[in-house]
Amino acid sequence: MSQQPPRARGLGEAIADRPPFPSGALDDLLEPVIVTDGSGRIRYANPACESLFGVASASLVGRRASDFALRHEVAERRSGAGAVPCVMRGRVEFRHGDGDARWASYSLSPLSDGSGAIAILRDESERRLDDPQGAHTRDELEQTIRAVSHDLRSPLVSVLGFSRLLRDDFAAVLGERGTHYLERIAEAGRTMENLIRELLDFARIGHGGERRSWVDPREVLLQLRGELKPRLDQLQVELRVPDDAPRLLCNRTRLYQLFSNLIGNALDHMGPCESPEVEVEICEEGAWHRVTVRDNGRGVAPDDRDRIFELFHSIPREGGRKGTGIGLAIVKKIAELHGGRVWVENGASPGAAFHVQLPRH
Repeated sequence: MSQQPPRARGLGEAIADRPPFPSGALDDLLEPVIVTDGSGRIRYANPACESLFGVASASLVGRRASDFALRHEVAERRSGAGAVPCVMRGRVEFRHGDGDARWASYSLSPLSDGSGAIAILRDESERRLDDPQGAHTRDELEQTIRAVSHDLRSPLVSVLGFSRLLRDDFAAVLGERGTHYLERIAEAGRTMENLIRELLDFARIGHGGERRSWVDPREVLLQLRGELKPRLDQLQVELRVPDDAPRLLCNRTRLYQLFSNLIGNALDHMGPCESPEVEVEICEEGAWHRVTVRDNGRGVAPDDRDRIFELFHSIPREGGRKGTGIGLAIVKKIAELHGGRVWVENGASPGAAFHVQLPRH
């Protein structure tokens, strides 16, 4: 009986086996594949990764996969049953070896022994270049936001103004219950006012020239701490800023917005805790500066760590109140505008740490 030639293994079979460390079967795949350990460091990259990243595959080993990401878009997150449950699908913008920004889609799955994950990537750069409609749509959206926000201001001013007149001139007629309703109307109006202001801030980012210079972040933080002092005293929160910090190459106004939104987010969501504090750290990491705003509050649930940077996504605060859902979207947009990125993680101790990576040059 003639012996059948060995059958080439497909991608699905190679993944389904999920060995603790990739076998030679992954070397022959045309799709770029990387395998990470539990901390997110790459421990294997097949030869197809070289054409995607523009560097030798071996040079990727030992580096964190997140270090390559300029922007991250999660399209799907699930943990369905089956032989190959997909944890996450999405797209990532990264810096190619030639210095250009490129896009890749990915499918991320866990290794069967729990020691890490395997990601299959596909180059999406040409598709992004061939489809300028996405950028055009974003510009139209931002123009619409600016127009609607301006149009909402006039009726809102009337609502707040007449509410104030009713409260001042007719309080005796309205009584305690009627006055309470007016206060609720005024509070909702002030929330709407904040929403409009933040929407305008979001839409303006990237449309004002964004002139960059070397900025002393400590000066910005000291200014912000002075402005926040009444609120910090009321909440009994200590805001710790670095005694010394490297200068950052950025737009000063945007850096102020970045710090203001990150610190404000911590004050809004850290919740009750013993000796509450918010700490800002700034350090150099190779070609990057990393800005970290850390608190010792309740932290961020794993399912929310990507979604909180989406526009209008807000986590309820203590007492059931919600923010506008724009502050962290502003932080993300500022980071990406400067060629960086933002992410959040929970530390070993209670609290959340928001990291912003900005290029040093």
